[in-house]
Amino acid sequence: MNRPQTHEYPVWAEQYISLVEGDVFELLKRQATEFPDFVNDLVEKADYAYAPGKWTIKEIIGHIIDTERILVYRLTCFARGENHALPGFEEDDYVAQAHFKDRSLLSLSEEFSLLRRANMYLFNSLIEKELNRSGTASERQITVRALLYVIPGHVIHHIQTIKSRYL
Repeated sequence: MNRPQTHEYPVWAEQYISLVEGDVFELLKRQATEFPDFVNDLVEKADYAYAPGKWTIKEIIGHIIDTERILVYRLTCFARGENHALPGFEEDDYVAQAHFKDRSLLSLSEEFSLLRRANMYLFNSLIEKELNRSGTASERQITVRALLYVIPGHVIHHIQTIKSRYL
């Protein structure tokens, strides 16, 4: 599959798409096991936030899970030809309402793995016609192809943040 072109996504998506190297489907599949392995090594820092008002490791993992669900919902809608605009979401509000701090890091890593493995069935079923479809979310146009790149790029972005600010 070809990389998405800049006209296929809004400016905000570039920070995630640019992090994806190689075969996006292979990366998506690898992340289903590699990311939980990375997370499971962080148990001692699970409740750590590097500054007041910043998310804990648990909250970051929960945010990644929520974001994957939202992006996959958008991807599904657009792949199926949805013409209605989809709303945005305020990530800080979602994290504040989710009580990720009350969960174990292991439960969050398992949830991510199961969610990603289930999503792989959808990702692998997409045909070129569906990949080229686009829709509006958060008042911006984006293609299904671009969303497929944003999803793993978002994970990479947060791994980099954890490594640079939490470890």
